[in-house]
Amino acid sequence: MTNMVGHAIAETVGTADFATFYARHHASTLAVVLALRGSDVPAEEIVQEAFLVAYRRWDDVAGMDRPDLWVHRVALNAATSRLRRLAAETRALTRLAGRRDAEATGVPPLADDDVRFWATVRRLPRAQREAVALHYAADLPVADVATVLGCPEGTVKSRLHAARERYAALIAEER
Repeated sequence: MTNMVGHAIAETVGTADFATFYARHHASTLAVVLALRGSDVPAEEIVQEAFLVAYRRWDDVAGMDRPDLWVHRVALNAATSRLRRLAAETRALTRLAGRRDAEATGVPPLADDDVRFWATVRRLPRAQREAVALHYAADLPVADVATVLGCPEGTVKSRLHAARERYAALIAEER
């Protein structure tokens, strides 16, 4: 169904290149958002917003060397904004309700085999989370992760290494 949205947009305006781009990169962009943010944000909506921004700027985006990396960055930024908004709303509702338990958001857990892994990844510092999500969920090479995050490849390697170490420590704490 999601590919139908991209095709419908492209057909309306006659931009077949965008439809191809959407079909080719929708799944990996969604994987990044789901891996990084889980079910605490509406991942599909975030991905659609990112592709809508790409569509609106298609003349510029199509000329980029790697428009897929650009749309990953837009999706990450949108997910971060949504998460901040959700956290602020949850805190406000918690204060209004007189509750101390800010964890009661009513958001259902992910329904896949990697729930524990990605839940632990979401406990990592933001820079490490983003590097892990892009590298493992979107299967991007280190060079592409560096492009999306706007940092040197060495920094990405360092973040991935630190993430693996911190992940191991978090798992050890749970035992």
